[in-house]
Amino acid sequence: MSNHDHHHLAGEELDGYVKIDRYNPDLISSISSHYQEILKHVGEDPQREGLLKTPERVAKALLYLTHGYDLNPTEILNSAMFTEDYSQMVVVKDIEIYSMCEHHMLPFFGKAHIAYIPNGHVVGLSKIPRVVDAFARRLQVQERLTNEIRDCIQGTLKPLGVAVVMECRHLCMSMRGVQKQNSVTTTSAFTGEFLKDKTRAEFLHLISSKLS
Repeated sequence: MSNHDHHHLAGEELDGYVKIDRYNPDLISSISSHYQEILKHVGEDPQREGLLKTPERVAKALLYLTHGYDLNPTEILNSAMFTEDYSQMVVVKDIEIYSMCEHHMLPFFGKAHIAYIPNGHVVGLSKIPRVVDAFARRLQVQERLTNEIRDCIQGTLKPLGVAVVMECRHLCMSMRGVQKQNSVTTTSAFTGEFLKDKTRAEFLHLISSKLS
């Protein structure tokens, strides 16, 4: 866990996943005061009725959107790892992603598609999306997020290979700068067997096909 976990979150921790129940009032107050100043700087009146509680709401939202710093993705996987004689591809696709880019602190969001080929160990399927969330709920760039998920699964499960493909829309592109509304950024990362063309092609076919 990071140094600030005990300062801003108090909740029930289960296999590396924190259920947020309440926040440290002192930290909320501190962050809120900064947002009051920001409202003034952009030309708003933080004392008008509609904005009275906005700084506090934004502080709480920001802490939630970055609570991945307080999660340990390796522990999440280790909590539900089982010995199993299964060596075919395991694919979890269409995992929702919500993150914030570290350059402008604006959201990017989309889907991740993840596969691994077990080498004696499998993991509970619900843990894969939790690992995604643990890394996504931090200030990120999509390229690093993709690699971090790949490396965590590879390093913990020690599978024959890992594949991660991520497709996201970035509000820093849609709302500012080039203002391209429909741009989608795709990143990918592979290890082991997925470095082979045939295996990677099978994975890409599976994540692009629809179940009947």
